Amino acid sequence: MFDLDSIVRQVNRNCRISDSSHAGSYSICDLAMRLRDLYKWEKDLDPWVEDESSKVLAWIGEQEEVWDNLAEEDFRSISISGREYDPLDEQQINRILAPHGFYYGAGYVHRLKPSFFLAVLEEKKWIENQPVFILGHELARDLVTIPALSRDGSVIIRKASAKVFFWDQIFYVKKSGRQALRFALGKYGVGEDLHALRPHLNRILEGELNRYIYHELGEIRDHEFDRDIWREIIAGFPYTPIELVARCIRTSLQIRANTGPSRTFSRIEKKGCWAFMLLFSAASREKFFLRSWMPLMSSRRGGTGRLLRGPYPKGTVPQGGWPGKSVLFLKKEKSKMT
Repeated sequence: MFDLDSIVRQVNRNCRISDSSHAGSYSICDLAMRLRDLYKWEKDLDPWVEDESSKVLAWIGEQEEVWDNLAEEDFRSISISGREYDPLDEQQINRILAPHGFYYGAGYVHRLKPSFFLAVLEEKKWIENQPVFILGHELARDLVTIPALSRDGSVIIRKASAKVFFWDQIFYVKKSGRQALRFALGKYGVGEDLHALRPHLNRILEGELNRYIYHELGEIRDHEFDRDIWREIIAGFPYTPIELVARCIRTSLQIRANTGPSRTFSRIEKKGCWAFMLLFSAASREKFFLRSWMPLMSSRRGGTGRLLRGPYPKGTVPQGGWPGKSVLFLKKEKSKMT
């Protein structure tokens, strides 16, 4: 018998076990933000709703007590219809859940934290010959708010997490990014006022899902950042600046990839997605941001607004920028060890 409530409880328990063992790897500020997201999910609050501090603090105290009780626990198998499954074997678990309209996620995220979630499967479609899963309401989740991810050639979009993630990015945008934010929201016919934005958030997010999809497609098809090097860095230098730098390099290469968002949005002239991508991505920290942003703004003033040059030839890296040089350096250092 398929018992959804039992599955939800099991996944949530493993989520809390993971949170318990990895909460100490976050800074106080980072942990507070993640707890804030988890609280809003559990209480079914909109991203902009801030509950009374006394209620939130009492809830955090309850979470800490749960973590203490689970501190020595190992992840438990997921029992479905009388069979036991390894909690990290998402493929086998999804073979059982998919016909019932659910999707289970399990894997390692930043700092090698095991992460789990269970969500309603709203849609499965194919984009550029890659399967894309669109997920809705989340029945179980942990501290990690990830809008999108890729697994074994598939793209997974977590709409519920994306809504929280997207709102927070807009809410905390720096002063230097206000112009880009106004431009991006203007493409959706919305002003910068956050109160006026609320009723339009779902509509804008639907328009921005392609930005997440093509980012993940860029990761799937990125052949410049050697995957073996990537795994060695993440496994060998967790919790360090080296991991963060490697992630920035990889993100920049994904954005620039022939199938990544920069190429896609430049071809279809989707300037709202383009502006949000530049505003929120690590690429905005390099010359790539200026090279892309200035033409975009010129289109607003009546110029041609051509967004980018043609894509880089297949199998090559933009040698003049730090991403390309960094990848070449990593490849060179790896060759010395072999």
